[in-house]
Amino acid sequence: MKIQVVAYSNTWPAIYQNESEQISAILEDNLVAIHHIGSTSVPGLQAKPIIDIMPVVRNITAVDAHNNAFEKLGYECMGEFGMPGRRYFRKGSETRTHHIHIFEEANQVDITRHLAVRDYLRSHQDVADAYGELKAKLALEYPDDIDGYCDGKDAFVKEMEREAVRWRTNH
Repeated sequence: MKIQVVAYSNTWPAIYQNESEQISAILEDNLVAIHHIGSTSVPGLQAKPIIDIMPVVRNITAVDAHNNAFEKLGYECMGEFGMPGRRYFRKGSETRTHHIHIFEEANQVDITRHLAVRDYLRSHQDVADAYGELKAKLALEYPDDIDGYCDGKDAFVKEMEREAVRWRTNH
């Protein structure tokens, strides 16, 4: 998969909205909330053009019964994919377009972390700019190496997450 970081697109919120409606229809009564997260949810932030969506559900194991419906929408069902308590789905093989990260509402640690980072970046333009520049630099440095790209931003992201959760707690 080619790693590409692009300028923010005003189309991303509408793409999220369209996809979130289809996901909501699948999850029905199990759905508590659905959020646009990740870099494409932050106006002005450079990003890989992949829409990250975080549904919050009442019962995480009940999500598994809907794998066929997600597959019909073009998603690959990845299970927990290295994060206990999550259900992860990805759409698009070579050209990834969407990621879904589903958490149970009791999992406030992961839910809060994702929302805190999004809101922190929306409120701190200097951090968003630095993050976007780092991602663009790493995409050029590691165009075909997702591990190198992720390793290169790991320390920045971990510190930003800590700061964002602190900010959200005091805000």
